[in-house]
Amino acid sequence: LASWVALCPGNHESAGKRHHGKRRKGNPRLQAMLVECAWAAVRHPGYLQTLYRRHVRRFGGFRSPAAKKKAIIAVAHKLSIIIWHVLATGRGYHDLGADYHTRRIDPHAETRRLVAKLQAQGYTVSLEPAA
Repeated sequence: LASWVALCPGNHESAGKRHHGKRRKGNPRLQAMLVECAWAAVRHPGYLQTLYRRHVRRFGGFRSPAAKKKAIIAVAHKLSIIIWHVLATGRGYHDLGADYHTRRIDPHAETRRLVAKLQAQGYTVSLEPAA
């Protein structure tokens, strides 16, 4: 469904290097409807709002209009995937929650990553449990 609507990310690779890939031209009416639904979805707390905020930060921050547009296309893509799963399985949509991405992080792996990052900068790290 996402490919037919042409909301899937573009892929332009040459000589092993990934370049900016534009989206294909798809069904313009369905694209516009999904983008409007995505704008409405990011205004309510939940998984899609968190996804939007993560993508905006990744694409350049909240002061960048281009980052917001890219992020809303990513949310519309996710929305098309959700719609396809609802239609294919016949089950209702269950929101994953605003804390979905933070719940997936393993605390021990995150601790190791941060300690390694500090050690790479030349600091000596000793961890003690909180009181």
